[in-house]
Amino acid sequence: MRMRERLITLACAVGALLLAAALFVRHPAAGSRSVALPTTIEHRGNGLLGAWTWLAAEGVRTVSLRERFDAVAKRRDLARDGNLLIVTLPVATPWQAQESRALDEWIRAGNTLLALAALSDRPDWSQGGLSVHNDLQRLTGLDFEPAHTGGGPHEPESPEAAAARLIEASRELAKPQPGTLVPNRPHPYLRGVSRVLAWSDYAAQPWSVRLPRDGFVLSLAHQAETGEGVLWTRLLGEGTLIASGFGSLFSNRSLGQADNARLLANIVGSAVRPGGAVLFDDEHQGLAAAYDPAKFYNDPRLYRTIGVLAAVWLVWILGGTRLKLPETRVPAPREAELVRATGGFLARVLRPAAAARRMFEHFFRRLAAGSRRASPGAGPPWGWLEHHPRLNRAEVQQLKDWYARACSGERVPLARLHNLMVRTERQLDI
Repeated sequence: MRMRERLITLACAVGALLLAAALFVRHPAAGSRSVALPTTIEHRGNGLLGAWTWLAAEGVRTVSLRERFDAVAKRRDLARDGNLLIVTLPVATPWQAQESRALDEWIRAGNTLLALAALSDRPDWSQGGLSVHNDLQRLTGLDFEPAHTGGGPHEPESPEAAAARLIEASRELAKPQPGTLVPNRPHPYLRGVSRVLAWSDYAAQPWSVRLPRDGFVLSLAHQAETGEGVLWTRLLGEGTLIASGFGSLFSNRSLGQADNARLLANIVGSAVRPGGAVLFDDEHQGLAAAYDPAKFYNDPRLYRTIGVLAAVWLVWILGGTRLKLPETRVPAPREAELVRATGGFLARVLRPAAAARRMFEHFFRRLAAGSRRASPGAGPPWGWLEHHPRLNRAEVQQLKDWYARACSGERVPLARLHNLMVRTERQLDI
């Protein structure tokens, strides 16, 4: 019998654990897979851990930027100028208005911004990033528009063709497709570079840059497959803006191919001055210094801790608790408890004047029985009480007043009346 109770308790405890897991533990959607974001801690294909590690090994100071851009200029551990900031687009964490102004001032002070935008390539982390061209325009001041793919220079795209292109763009490729960056002309950034590879996990859309009204942009390279530009640069104050239409040039799977590492080395060598650093924007890819729910749930220590707590709870449930409470017998109430309960009941339903009259009736009977001078039906013996030598006239008068109030239905202090009656009987030795 006891073993059966233990088994029932174990089954109920396991059911409670499964219910808690179903309510509070996050489950990935069916068919979903983890996407590698372009951060300095990501070791998979689209991460930037390879570029981070390689630059650090070459003696270049690298910084994982896990705060907003408006906090960069306030950091005392960074040089005022001669730094390179690498930003990947689209972002996972939206921009704030003050960041654009702070970043513009930071670049004009003599720093360099390298924006790697997934325009002409589409790695899996950029899927769904519809605001990439708006973010790039905000950072660099350059306007981008899709390259024309119709039959003529001004022929609009039909709705059917546009719908088919959108469906094709949302379908993952069977295997990643390369895009090739080819230099337009000699430039310090392109010294020793003949071709650079980028990789797309989804069908890419070619884009072209529109020149800003208030400046000049230099096109450094184009895509070999489409002929459209994919690398631009422009000056901004004392600093430099570099925009790339390929977002995966320096990812883990691309850095070791073709001349990708040479291109990164040339940009770092030209932009970073003594005392400067290479900053990787991890903040806008979800790797922030503040609390990160995704990182919290992905930490294996959380689940190990939950497992230990669940095991301890099960052991306590099975071995440290009573499965059946012992039977308790309630003892019969004593006389004092019965009197107290009856008195409490009567106190709730009996009016004080009626109780006082009843107390006086019993008081007069006891006087008649004890003194043998008055009869129970002769009425209140006030005259006998007033002339008795043992009694205080004031106390007798108090009894008369309370008797009159009780007979008229007025409220009488029952406790004081009881005490006065008891004292009177003791003085009379009744």
